Amino acid sequence: VQLQAYGGGLVQAGGSLRLSCAASGLTFGSYNMAWFRRAPGKEREFVAAIVASGGITYNSDSVKGRFTISRDNANDIVYLQMNSLKPEDTAVYYCAARWGLIKRRAEYDYWGQGTQVTVSS
Repeated sequence: VQLQAYGGGLVQAGGSLRLSCAASGLTFGSYNMAWFRRAPGKEREFVAAIVASGGITYNSDSVKGRFTISRDNANDIVYLQMNSLKPEDTAVYYCAARWGLIKRRAEYDYWGQGTQVTVSS
C-alpha cells in the first residue's frame, strides 16, 4: 500500500493550497481517509476526515470553514483544499487510510510520507 501526498509549499497568509494524496495497493473506495498534521514541537493533530463513500466529512475546529476534504474514488485520490491559510497552519501534512470507523486519533492503518506546508505572515 502506498499513499503519496503532494501539493505542499510556501504560501502567504490568506492564501490557498490544495493537497492531494494518491493511493495505490488498496481498495480505496472501502477506506475512510483523513488528513493529519504535525507542527514543529507539537503532537500529530487531526485535521479532517471523509468516509469511504464521500458522503460525510469531519473537520477539526481549528480548520472549520477554511479547509475542505474531498475524494475521487474513480481515481483513488483524496484532497484537502486549504483556504485562508494562517501561519499556525504551518506543518507537515499527512494523509491516512483506515478500515473501520473514522477516528480523530492517529489510529489509522496506512500513512503517507507527508508534505510540508509553510505559511508566511
